[in-house]
Amino acid sequence: MEREKTCCFTGHRAEKLPWGSNERDMRCLRLKQALADVLSSLYAAGIRHFICGMATGADMYFGESVCALREEHPDVTLEAAVPFQGQEQRWDERWRTRYFRLAEACDKITVLHSAYTPTCMRDRNRYMVDASGVLVAVYNGEPGGTQSTMLYAMRQGLEIIELTPEGGRRTV
Repeated sequence: MEREKTCCFTGHRAEKLPWGSNERDMRCLRLKQALADVLSSLYAAGIRHFICGMATGADMYFGESVCALREEHPDVTLEAAVPFQGQEQRWDERWRTRYFRLAEACDKITVLHSAYTPTCMRDRNRYMVDASGVLVAVYNGEPGGTQSTMLYAMRQGLEIIELTPEGGRRTV
């Protein structure tokens, strides 16, 4: 897939989002709508391939939003970038069910490591950035993996579209 037609995603897990797992919270609903709007804009700009890191929380929202976009535009493809085989094994049943549903909907699954390693999350994030021309980020301003991925993407020259957890948009 061509890098300039590819978008990847970084964002916070459910426990770092202000509403936790309550997806009926208005802030969560606004974020999901903002993701849908950004994806529609990216499609209009020529992006056709999307890469999802397959974590709980914002990653799942992104992947599900790509699936919804694909219902309107069958030329959209979704890739799962899995940091290590079995990453979902310690999740609760609800997240595991969602993970497998999303994985089933993917056109491609890339597993970076056969087992957990101290660098597997970073390796997954760099894989996604290195394959993409655009990064969509849901970022709350705190240090961590999302911030590190955004900084790496900046160094690689990617266009970055930053959303707040409440669905607002920041210019990077």
